Amino acid sequence: MSHWKNGHIAPFGNMTTESIVKASGQFSTPIYLYDETVILQKCKDVLSMPNAHGLTVRYAMKANANRALLQLITERGLHLDSSTLNEVCRAHRAGITYDKIMLTSQEVPLGKDREDLESMILEGLTYNICSLQQLDLIAEFAVLNQKPMSIRINPGVGAGESVTRNTGDKYSSFGIHLANIDKVIQKVNETGLVINQVHVHIGSGGDPEMWRDNIDRELEITENYFPNAKIVNLGGGFKEARMPDESSADIQELGAYAKTRFEEFENRTGRKLHMGIEPGTYIVANAGYLITSVMDEKWSGPTGFEFIILDAGMESNTRPLLYGSRHPFYVISKDGKLLSSEFDLNSMKSELDFRVVVGRCCESGDSQSLDYQGHIIPRNMADPSVGDLVVIGGTGAYCAAMSLKNYNSLLQPAEVLLRENGKLQLIRKQQNLDQILENEIDI
Repeated sequence: MSHWKNGHIAPFGNMTTESIVKASGQFSTPIYLYDETVILQKCKDVLSMPNAHGLTVRYAMKANANRALLQLITERGLHLDSSTLNEVCRAHRAGITYDKIMLTSQEVPLGKDREDLESMILEGLTYNICSLQQLDLIAEFAVLNQKPMSIRINPGVGAGESVTRNTGDKYSSFGIHLANIDKVIQKVNETGLVINQVHVHIGSGGDPEMWRDNIDRELEITENYFPNAKIVNLGGGFKEARMPDESSADIQELGAYAKTRFEEFENRTGRKLHMGIEPGTYIVANAGYLITSVMDEKWSGPTGFEFIILDAGMESNTRPLLYGSRHPFYVISKDGKLLSSEFDLNSMKSELDFRVVVGRCCESGDSQSLDYQGHIIPRNMADPSVGDLVVIGGTGAYCAAMSLKNYNSLLQPAEVLLRENGKLQLIRKQQNLDQILENEIDI
């Protein structure tokens, strides 16, 4: 197998069969295991993205908000994009100052939440206005305290890896639709509110060509409606290839395109615009592995399937059920031999066949390989024995964060970081049953 020198399981990062077996023995399965090497390289890559007049990279913390990962990523120079007040609080408790955080939210803070938001803004939080009601509620405060605001515009055009990840067209409620731009301008003119950042995010994991088109569209919106804007935030959604037959977005090429367009904007208007981006999946997806143990095997007859039953499934990685998303599988024997990998199917042994990987939930959709309609798709893989490990790759983003933990009263797995030096560091303890029950009240 050409990629796996020194036991490495994939052609990227520093994850080895030895590290996986060691982690499974030390912490027990299921566990999320993250490769620090991949995260640091991704941070370096995005910070090197070409730009015309400066770049701010905000990690979309909704992808994975583990405290240690937030600290690791911000220490490398990235800021944060948060989606709720609680995410802001979570980041701040991790030691990240408000001036490194932007809030882009569907929430309409009232009462105590409103007080907290205003306090955060005074301490440097960037507030990204996403609705006319949010605009009405914050305008007077912002003007009184001389705090410029960001504004999110829905351009009426979007693109995502699936329909549910399209955040920019008529089916999306995110941002203020361009059809309402006159109301925005009226409010800005009436109050004297300063809009210093224009933000457009059209979707996650979509066509890079649509992302390029969005650069032109957003610059046009900025030129036509926001003369005081100094920052254009292009959002996130960079395509990251989890599977070997997928292609990641070329952020150097996208950056070069953006740089050219920002320079043309300067030549045309005399305005130098700072660029912002918000990668989430791109930073952490391929750093993550869900390590599971094979509990059982079943067969559904001559016209059916061979099922591999794991000790984790939809409750730990819900993306296949939600989106029909694919994740690479690695099969590792008890003694640490790599039996099969999605990244080198051609060199697999003769026992490879098409099998179905499922979890332990009492739910027909608990499979790690489904299409968009929820139909099972068998996958070519080695035949594991009970007690062997099946490792699900690409689980660093939107897996622990979106888990259906506690369905069937299952526990949230531990999270472990494989450091650059090869050491394993626990960054979240496994949940226990008492923690599931602690807020329940007897009748």
